[in-house]
Amino acid sequence: MASYTPPGNEKAEIVMEEQANPTALPEEDPLPLEGTPERLLAERKLVRKLDIRVMPTIILIYIMNYIVRVAISAARLKGLEEDLHLSDLQYNVVLSILYVTYCPVQIPSNMILNWITRPSLYIGICVVLWGLTSTMTGVTQSYGGILITRLCIGIPESAFYPGSELFFEDSGCSLSDPMGISCYLLSRWYTKNELAFRSAILFTGLMIANAFGSLMAAGILANMEGKLGIRAWRWLFFIEGAITMFIGLNAMWLLPDYPPNTRWVTPQESRLAQARLADDAGEADKDNAEDSPLKGLLMAMKDPKVWVFSIMNVAQLLGLSFVNFFPTLTSTLGFDTTISLVLAAPPWILATIVCCLNAWHADRTGERFFHQGSWWWGCMLGFIISLATMNTAARYVSMFLMACGYTGFALTIVWASNVFPRPPAKRAAVIGLVNGIGNLGNLMGSYTWKSEWGPDYHPSMGISFGAFAIATVLGIVLRQWIIRDNKKLDEDEKLAFGEANRARVEEAARLEGITFDKAMQRRKGFRYLY
Repeated sequence: MASYTPPGNEKAEIVMEEQANPTALPEEDPLPLEGTPERLLAERKLVRKLDIRVMPTIILIYIMNYIVRVAISAARLKGLEEDLHLSDLQYNVVLSILYVTYCPVQIPSNMILNWITRPSLYIGICVVLWGLTSTMTGVTQSYGGILITRLCIGIPESAFYPGSELFFEDSGCSLSDPMGISCYLLSRWYTKNELAFRSAILFTGLMIANAFGSLMAAGILANMEGKLGIRAWRWLFFIEGAITMFIGLNAMWLLPDYPPNTRWVTPQESRLAQARLADDAGEADKDNAEDSPLKGLLMAMKDPKVWVFSIMNVAQLLGLSFVNFFPTLTSTLGFDTTISLVLAAPPWILATIVCCLNAWHADRTGERFFHQGSWWWGCMLGFIISLATMNTAARYVSMFLMACGYTGFALTIVWASNVFPRPPAKRAAVIGLVNGIGNLGNLMGSYTWKSEWGPDYHPSMGISFGAFAIATVLGIVLRQWIIRDNKKLDEDEKLAFGEANRARVEEAARLEGITFDKAMQRRKGFRYLY
């Protein structure tokens, strides 16, 4: 980042910049002063407008993303392996092959998202493509065919999660999931005080998918067998893929782009959206001319905290890998296929409620690590219960604890975006790296829950327990690291000024209609959340 230099003729520089920049915001239409009732009312209206359009759309995409991805687990219960003549090893390869494309593509996908001007179209097209690919899974006739469709579906799916967080503000101070693109997009609209709760609401799409995806699968598998001469597991892919494509087409006009170019916000709302983010971090949420996607990637790769976050996410997702086998786990309770799928719903309903309450409290307190790690420890307790007994009631209770473990994961990308400051080019790369590398945990988890280890799955739970222990240690390291960085900012005022980027602070001052000196004072108060 550029170093701070004493203010000189900032007003003249700003005027010259606005004359050279035809897209500069009009000064004749000033925003209400920060903190006034008028400003608070305007912000509430903007946030409500975003919530009404953005959150339901992304939640629906989340639900279908997860339902489509784990449909193969439900299809396994109704003849997929037998029809395609898959061995146990081949089935595990089919599960894991998705991550061969899903993990690495997230990084360039997020970098592209920061560069393109219409993320609404980009995300919508990706949703349609993964729905189409899922539909094609229903016509596969061999191991090779289903392997190709699973490999291809990882490419468009990699676009969603890291990007939707873009709606949440990275103020420097949000499962096998699609969270990268969604994360980055949300960070371009919402502030840090709105971040965790809305990320959790977004994340409830995954939890609802876990709960009701199994119910949907149970209904299709129970009632569509042999219809038009087609097996029920094939109908599962046809129906869920068609619904996904319909949602993707509608997402193209429902989702916003960026504050300066979204079609359904007024110029005043556009400026207010940009000013809110500038107020939150003391710098405008924009890249400078030199902040290319490649430079953002290099900045992220040189930051050691990025790698600690990434490895922590690998361990966390390995610990949570049971989610892809949850219907299999409930089937070990001794009931038939339909009842087993129905029993998979209540744990995720509870997890959805807990996730929202936990995130609401995280926003109220500004705390991150304990709101994440404590749920890992609850999941570890669930493993201990299942390792200790085969009692049906006790194992079902343990599944509630395991499902609630996903509550912690809802804050992972949110915490990462809170820790890594601007520019947006770096933030996009960080989210892509953390989420992309982290999903290697899902890749490893595909081989952790082997059928020959059932019905107790003791080795699987032992591996997951150890993974959470590693994640806990790395989380503590990150927390102490961030505390140390904040202490440095508290003790050294020059350091706080020196980390500011002059161009972005000037833009923040222009958006808010204040002096450069006052904008710098706001920037000095910036701290990371831990």
